[in-house]
Amino acid sequence: MNAKVNFNQNMVAEHVTDQPVLQIRGLKVNYGEKSILQGIDLELTPDQPLAVIGESGAGKTTLGLSILGLSRGQVSGEIAFKNRDILALPLNELQKLRGREIAMVFQSMANALNPVLKVKDQVAEAAQVHKSFLPKKNMAQWVEDVLVSVELDRDKWSAFPHQLSGGAKQRALIAIAMVNSPDLLILDEPTALQDPLTTATIIRLLKKSIQGRSAIIITHDLSVAAQLSHWTAVLYEGRVIEYGRSRELLQKPRHPYTRGLIRSFPDMMRGKDLQGIPGRSEWLQDGCSFQPRCTQSISICKDRQPILQGDKRHLIACHRGGVIPLLECRNISTSFGSTKVLQDVSCILAEGETLALIGESGSGKTTLARTIMGLVHEDGGEILLEGKTVGKRDKNFYNRVQMICQNPMESINPGMNVLQAVGEPLAIQKIGRSADRDDQVRKVLNAAELPNNKIFLQSYPHHMSGGEAQRVAIARALALEPRLLIADEPTSALDPSVQEKIIRYLLNLQEKKGLALLFISHDIALARKVSDRMAVIRNGRIVETGQTSKIITHPRHPYTRALLEIAAAGSMCSMRLKS
Repeated sequence: MNAKVNFNQNMVAEHVTDQPVLQIRGLKVNYGEKSILQGIDLELTPDQPLAVIGESGAGKTTLGLSILGLSRGQVSGEIAFKNRDILALPLNELQKLRGREIAMVFQSMANALNPVLKVKDQVAEAAQVHKSFLPKKNMAQWVEDVLVSVELDRDKWSAFPHQLSGGAKQRALIAIAMVNSPDLLILDEPTALQDPLTTATIIRLLKKSIQGRSAIIITHDLSVAAQLSHWTAVLYEGRVIEYGRSRELLQKPRHPYTRGLIRSFPDMMRGKDLQGIPGRSEWLQDGCSFQPRCTQSISICKDRQPILQGDKRHLIACHRGGVIPLLECRNISTSFGSTKVLQDVSCILAEGETLALIGESGSGKTTLARTIMGLVHEDGGEILLEGKTVGKRDKNFYNRVQMICQNPMESINPGMNVLQAVGEPLAIQKIGRSADRDDQVRKVLNAAELPNNKIFLQSYPHHMSGGEAQRVAIARALALEPRLLIADEPTSALDPSVQEKIIRYLLNLQEKKGLALLFISHDIALARKVSDRMAVIRNGRIVETGQTSKIITHPRHPYTRALLEIAAAGSMCSMRLKS
């Protein structure tokens, strides 16, 4: 079965075979002058659960409450449940609907349970309100069957809410919602504040509860969305900005906001996470609502709200079609004399993304970097930057693309002091006045964990340690604030403490400025921590590429497995030394 979830009136409808249980058209909810929901369209069919995700305040709970007719704001539009417009129903008809045909597990457990009634009595009360709809069974037996189905211990049935653990309260709320076998179940943060074991139990119970019925799961826990839903809608400032099949959307998000949500979520299987979204929600009336926080916005984003569009499997509201490819290498081949060093190498690096390039010495990693930078001429293939073919590298190219060389002395003129060497790219690009350039030099030196006093500024490369020279090279590459940074073993000469600070700075730039990072390294443990995706190169060919977490946990190529085994053995030796 296919669910039809349509969040924009301008989108072509998807034909489905099942009759929708829920149809929402142009739903708007205002609290005073603030619009919480700004035109939601949705259709939901049975047995195709929908997850609604987004930051706090995005309008998720308001959507759930509106479906029950419980929103306290000014509501307009249409919410049709089984062809009945909920917004047009009189109160007595709404009361018959709530709990019987549409039930909700509310987010606040403390407020949702009556503090003076025992659990069993609260479940019975919910059933008695709609007793004429219950199966022909003894009422008490029916209530007991429901409590057993949610696996609430019998000794908790006669307890008051304050005597229950969080997990037991949640089971009680699920029992209250399920006692009348509703056709539509709305779950608002169903696992919030629960420990992992309790969460796993509740998810198992909910999987059983939502079978065969329509369900909306409102959650900020992406693992809950992944486990319970078939479809996911991403809500931002009262609008859906991305929608698709849960597995695909959560693994390969297309909208910058969705990618930020996923990066913010801690994941046991992922090395790189807890990288958030810059800024905060501002609820602007004009243009794209996410534009003030987006690192790839253009002029149209300030003027016009994008519409939700795409195919029936994946929809996105973004003027740029989602996260843009910043760098594309297509079938690059490079030779040194008669020796083929690169052979049909293809890779893509998106805006705000880190691609780790790993492989043994001599595999072609640095040659690929030099080819991209124009320091080595390719025999064949094509390199694109922001969708345009790169020919001769000019000032505009180097204003957007910079490289940290593996050997810092390759990028630092031995006849220049630190101030001159780091400031040279700014002078070549004629950026600012001399004093402004000097200020920028001091800024990036500080970011590279280097002094910026007069003595150091006047130092020459031969006065420095290897680690200091490496950091000067890093500062030089960052002086122009490039869009793309190629980092060839950028921290190999640094001690672990400084390495961590430099890497954190680069990831902060990525979060705030959308820096794309091609991270070349033989240190797989470090590559795992910094990269979104990984490419494995051997003898000048890419033998495997994909999400870093998948490559680390399920490598497919024998060469990749060999690299990971060696890296793991090194980590074990390090752990033994520390212990």
